[in-house]
Amino acid sequence: MQAPTAAEILRETVVQQALDEAWRDSLPGDAIQRHEEGGWIYMESATAIVFVRRAPAGTQSTLDLSTPLVVPGAVVVATFHTHPNPSAEGWDSGPSESDTQSAWLFGVPCLIRADDGIHTTGPDSRRGGLTGGPGYPP
Repeated sequence: MQAPTAAEILRETVVQQALDEAWRDSLPGDAIQRHEEGGWIYMESATAIVFVRRAPAGTQSTLDLSTPLVVPGAVVVATFHTHPNPSAEGWDSGPSESDTQSAWLFGVPCLIRADDGIHTTGPDSRRGGLTGGPGYPP
């Protein structure tokens, strides 16, 4: 079984719902309280079922996704987070240099929900396929 690509992951209803929920929870309309939200997208190795786990809320422009929750029988196939700061105010809605660097370091695609849609960065799919232990690929 191969790891899904970023495009395939984005077609999953559970992922679309998670991106929408994270976007709402990040309070993009509140200039004072807006913050990044996100988490990890997993695939069960035996069934290919895709599911999501959320990370603790971040700050206005950062979110720590460095330590995914360990889920026995599943591997991380992508990360996701929001960029709630408005592009109309000069914020970059796309992947930051840090987003791209961490996606390549973690070895999985990074999905970003912003005010102008969804952006991706990093590898097209999980490095090494679905092999390895839970969490990020070795």
